[in-house]
Amino acid sequence: MDEIGRRAARAAAIAEAGGIEQAIASGVLPPQLEVTLSEALVLGLLRQGVTRFLCVLGHGSTEVGEVLRVYAQAELLRACGVRSEIEASHAAAALRWVTGEKAAVVTSIGPGALQALAAALVPASDGVGVWYLLGDETSEDEGPNMQQIPGVEQNAYLRLFGTLGAAYTLHTPQALPAALRRGLNVVDHPHRAGPFFLLLPLNTQPASVGGINLGQLPVGSPPALGAAADDGGYERAARALLEAERVVVKVGGGGRHCGDALRDFLTLADAVAVTSPLVSGVLPYVHPRNMTVGGSKGSLCGNYAMEQADMLVAIGSRAVCQADCSRTGYPRVEQVVNINADIEAATHYGRTEALVGEAQATLEKLNDALRALGADESARASPWSDECAEQKRAWNAFKQERYKTPVLPDATWGRSVLTQPAAIHVASTWAREVGAVTFFDAGDVQANGFQVVEDTQLGQTFTETGASYMGFAVSALLATALTEASFYGVAFSGDGSFTMNPQILLDGVEHGACGCIVLLDNRRMGAISGLQRAQYGCDFATHDGVEVDYVAWARSVAGVKGIACVYSPDALVDALEEARAYAGLSLIHVPVYYGEDPLGELGAFGRWNVGNWVSETQALRRQIGL
Repeated sequence: MDEIGRRAARAAAIAEAGGIEQAIASGVLPPQLEVTLSEALVLGLLRQGVTRFLCVLGHGSTEVGEVLRVYAQAELLRACGVRSEIEASHAAAALRWVTGEKAAVVTSIGPGALQALAAALVPASDGVGVWYLLGDETSEDEGPNMQQIPGVEQNAYLRLFGTLGAAYTLHTPQALPAALRRGLNVVDHPHRAGPFFLLLPLNTQPASVGGINLGQLPVGSPPALGAAADDGGYERAARALLEAERVVVKVGGGGRHCGDALRDFLTLADAVAVTSPLVSGVLPYVHPRNMTVGGSKGSLCGNYAMEQADMLVAIGSRAVCQADCSRTGYPRVEQVVNINADIEAATHYGRTEALVGEAQATLEKLNDALRALGADESARASPWSDECAEQKRAWNAFKQERYKTPVLPDATWGRSVLTQPAAIHVASTWAREVGAVTFFDAGDVQANGFQVVEDTQLGQTFTETGASYMGFAVSALLATALTEASFYGVAFSGDGSFTMNPQILLDGVEHGACGCIVLLDNRRMGAISGLQRAQYGCDFATHDGVEVDYVAWARSVAGVKGIACVYSPDALVDALEEARAYAGLSLIHVPVYYGEDPLGELGAFGRWNVGNWVSETQALRRQIGL
């Protein structure tokens, strides 16, 4: 029997045993195997629960592709060929983010690997674990390999990829267990997961590992850090909280699972919460102490709480520029309690009591410290909570005023069209009611989206604000075809984001995606046009006059349902119902308003260190000195 036959027999035996762990335990697989590096890699990933592979194969990955073919034929994994490494990365990130299921992105050497690197900004920024299996130049250096980085320096790709995340070159097949352990520790990191780049030289992929011991292939997950150590910090923080008059809590991505402890804390500390778009639903929107989003594109109530607070509690937050108004968002704060598993993030601000540990466990211990000092557990209001509640009522009224005027005359379209706030409100409300999962692309769609959504729980909305990668939302719909926990996806995308990643129309049909694209079309990069107008009084190079029939584009792909332009809230609901009734992928074209009418947008209420605002913002930051 040749190697192809032996490989197929191994895959069939593993499948018959019920999986790789059963095959190892029963002796179906011997303790040591003489296999190629590529097959050993796939076996190692299967042991870690990686069963989804998104592939753009090339000459730099044919051996890996062949192993995936054989193991997919045995139904041990699923390998999907897609048309863009960027799309593959986004889909893998969305799958892990929404369902927790792990995936690997497989590319060739060169341009494809670099496209995957660019898209890996998403999992790197948002803390999502994704494997990347990338072709690399040969280790014996027989001469330049096609598509390697030109030059004579060694490990050029390793240095490049290692800048964005953890990376390892499998120059030696026997180093595979170490590589898999390093990848496991990154992809399954309990507090700050991210991308792991495994570089596969063309010549080592088909090389023998020389009898690999399967017991060396790592399994399990790295342990969580636990609550922050107590050197008196909990009591000091609790006393400061009880002395403060206006406490604001900023909840970042690391506070995603703090819901119950957070609700208790807000009462005990008489605090209000400002939430990152990454944790939409960690508190129900209607919670009286939830001031929703804050920052350079925040809400009236969120920014009021930030501006007026005298004490900040940061939970799992990276303090990204837009989230804290380029470090000017808390001008009256005198003291900070920062809960974070990362020491750099925990000590970001001055005057900080840093509690370095897992967010939920640490917050629970801080709650106990507050109780021990006699903190009031009743839910009665206070002057601070009353002030913030009034601001939230004003914010809700502000939004409702725009929803009551859902259409405005638009010069580009030559007729009245929906505004983005109204369209997003209608569609996101519908999605919440039917249990759909929504994804938001970058730009004004994203900004209006996290100001509009009113989630009741986590997992209803996924807004990729970490990298604000255009094209993420539509690509994320491919996750609906990969998951074992089926869900209906709705991607909110602008015309600019969609045209950067239209491959989903083909790949969604090929692999069975179930969802719809709500294409909000204003023929421009609306967020940047708006920023240019706010800063310089006019917009430039951020719009065009090219007419695109997106419905015809969608219908040109057999299997995609294209739904014609909608111009009213009722028509949008009807279109969404029509899309949901279709067993596959749909696209709804929604022309939207862009112009000077304030009812056409939700506005910005914070500061940002960009453009001609830089001097003023930096001067304020230095004055605040936090």
